[in-house]
Amino acid sequence: MKVQDLGTIGYGLALALQEDLVARIAAGRSEETLLLLEHPPVYTVGRGGHLENVLDESIEVVRINRGGDITYHAPGQLVGYPLLNLGRRGRDLHHYLRFLEEVLIQTAAHFGVDAWREAGLTGVWTAQGKLASIGAGARRWVTMHGFALNVSIDLAGFQRIHPCGIQDCPMVSLEGLTKRHLPMPEVKGIVAGIFQRLLPEWLPLAEGVFASDPSL
Repeated sequence: MKVQDLGTIGYGLALALQEDLVARIAAGRSEETLLLLEHPPVYTVGRGGHLENVLDESIEVVRINRGGDITYHAPGQLVGYPLLNLGRRGRDLHHYLRFLEEVLIQTAAHFGVDAWREAGLTGVWTAQGKLASIGAGARRWVTMHGFALNVSIDLAGFQRIHPCGIQDCPMVSLEGLTKRHLPMPEVKGIVAGIFQRLLPEWLPLAEGVFASDPSL
């Protein structure tokens, strides 16, 4: 699979790129891809989300076709959009979400932060609060959307929403927890490495299917 660093990119442009890649991957004209990027400030609301969870109307709000409620994106947050062909990797969206959580849990551990899943919820938590949000969707079994890991983001933006629809949900960042500066390129490299290492273990290709197979 391919890892592509997009730097900082507007939400609409990133969404259009995802939609194009989803169509190409589903048609066998492109390889699976992990997009890593940051967004300018924006709130996104999933299919079942509630706009009343937005407490600040001064920031753009976009409703999209992923699971989950509302979340906040801004510079200093690492956003990952994996475009994977689950049609070749088990067709299990719930297991896919657990895979994304594991990638982020191991990323946190790399930086000395103890993080975990919370039963019945999607995302990654620490003793001080929620570190990462996850919301995914799929078209023709090709995934889109993904995860948002708080690295050095100004957390004030979360105070003007109910993150993921959860009231009184404290949000934390890797820099806040580690008390040290973490360059975004370094964090991107760690996430990409862990993602690629865990992918064949958690979501193996169907027997007889190889990563270079043009049908992917």
